Amino acid sequence: MKLTAPLLAITLLHCSTAQADVYATQVRDTLAKSVSFHTAEGHGLVPQYAAYLAGILKVSGYADTDIKISRMGETATLVATYRGTGGKRPMILSGHMDVVEALPKDWVRDPFTMTADNGYLYGRGVLDNKFDVTMMVTTLARLKKEGFKPSRDIILALSGDEEILMATSNALAHQFPTAEFVINGDAGGGTLDENGKPIAYNIQAAEKTYADIDISTTNPGGHSSRPNKTNAIYDLAHAIDKIAAYEFPAQSNALTQGFFRMTGKRTGGPLGKAMLDFANNPADKQAIAILSAEPEYIGQIRTTCVATMLKGGHALNALPQSANVTINCRIFPGVKPQDVLDTLAKAIDNPAVQLKFHDVPVTSDASPLRDDITTAVRKAIDQHFKGLPIVPQMSVGASDSLYFRNAGIPSYGVSSVFLNPSDDFAHGLNERVREDNIPGALDQWHMLLTELAK
Repeated sequence: MKLTAPLLAITLLHCSTAQADVYATQVRDTLAKSVSFHTAEGHGLVPQYAAYLAGILKVSGYADTDIKISRMGETATLVATYRGTGGKRPMILSGHMDVVEALPKDWVRDPFTMTADNGYLYGRGVLDNKFDVTMMVTTLARLKKEGFKPSRDIILALSGDEEILMATSNALAHQFPTAEFVINGDAGGGTLDENGKPIAYNIQAAEKTYADIDISTTNPGGHSSRPNKTNAIYDLAHAIDKIAAYEFPAQSNALTQGFFRMTGKRTGGPLGKAMLDFANNPADKQAIAILSAEPEYIGQIRTTCVATMLKGGHALNALPQSANVTINCRIFPGVKPQDVLDTLAKAIDNPAVQLKFHDVPVTSDASPLRDDITTAVRKAIDQHFKGLPIVPQMSVGASDSLYFRNAGIPSYGVSSVFLNPSDDFAHGLNERVREDNIPGALDQWHMLLTELAK
């Protein structure tokens, strides 16, 4: 495989540690096998994938009694405990084994066969979240073989439906009440500019509240040859138009202001200036407009609600008796979900349109930044990117950390992926990750675990 010049340069930088080279091939093979498990909802393959990962740990020396696969319907959780000396409270390593569905007919490549092309690895889950799951499992196996003696139990806790109901995430969050903190491989990570240069490393310490709102209209209906002034689909369409036109007010907190202040300094250009202007004045209208136009950053400055699913009518030749749209909201920390629903109802301004939550939203407070976490991350990142700014981050998407934080366990997202925002195709077509992440990711996870459990 031939790498382009920028990718080759970073590859040589990442490959400076001989120990990482020893495991790089193993990681690539494990990741390829991981992608081959079609762990999207409805296929029932999460338990098989869990068994595969458990096998890797058993070969490295884990006792059968320290590994548990628990079935939950068609999916499962995997918990593996690396026994420590008991000097400190346990730490949890979090990630998820399931993926978003991918239709092969829509992809350029088979989504469930990992493919290498021009410095990238392609496949469903290769980024979200099987890359860091592979790194965590490989590092735990490596530490076992090296004879590492942790001062605390290191508990690998992998969920099986994070991308849908998160029932397994909720179950895991309540299994370890004595845990001191969570290290989550499904959040945070490094940001690259368009030339592949690292801008910053992000520690996720908070995330927005996830909420689905069902909006529906009803009508007596009738024969399609006898239309009248009311129509369930038309009423819903008008409501959708009003939601599309509405913007929640811009907001900020200490995490987002710190993120934009540090990232803006290294971004440059109009976007970098907008970041700095917003950090200094969250009411700056021009900065808000520029950031709002960027999909990567709009969620950092406001609550967002967007239509994601639609259905209506019951027959081709009948006036519709009902129509429904699902609105997916990512709610800024501190904003009550009910206030968001009420705001949408006011924007629609039609008492005939009904709004209700699809499920009860789960909220969580930000995790306080701990010196031991930030120090360990600093050492891990300095191995390859010495002095790279480390920026606390609020995640706009939901992760397993939501339930751990809700259960009172601080959680920190520390993905080992360095990514240009324009390369982020998680949940979309042709998901990919830079192959040159592998050696540096191995070093990062090795340093993190040995530092946090020494």
